[in-house]
Amino acid sequence: MSRHILLIDDNANDVELALTALGDTETAPAQVSVALGGQEALRLLRRARTEGALPDLVLLDLKMPQMDGLAVLDAIRAEPGLETLPVVMLTTSGEGRDIRESYAHGASGYVVKPLDFTQFREALRTIQAFWTTLNRVPRPS
Repeated sequence: MSRHILLIDDNANDVELALTALGDTETAPAQVSVALGGQEALRLLRRARTEGALPDLVLLDLKMPQMDGLAVLDAIRAEPGLETLPVVMLTTSGEGRDIRESYAHGASGYVVKPLDFTQFREALRTIQAFWTTLNRVPRPS
């Protein structure tokens, strides 16, 4: 069964690294869609909801211009049909305040991007395996 991940990140280098890491899995790779900002992500999610094709996981960067990760997360949690989507913050910030605020806004998880590519790839493999294979979330009926 194909799994779908939505990656929301404004940094083209980070997107490329994440796509490489997610495509380099030993299990069946997930289909990965990319949104380069919050507004684009919300458009994609609304369309996916209408088509009955929501992603299994959203990986969301915290530090983005125009609409930061917390604003995107708030919009997802307020949107009917999207509120139970697993959203894992995938960011460079390991600051306690950012972690607390992310969970307070409804994040499902919080992962600090490792600087080493091998560790980054392993972190994404672990995230993908848990959230797209083992974890179960309610789906709209």
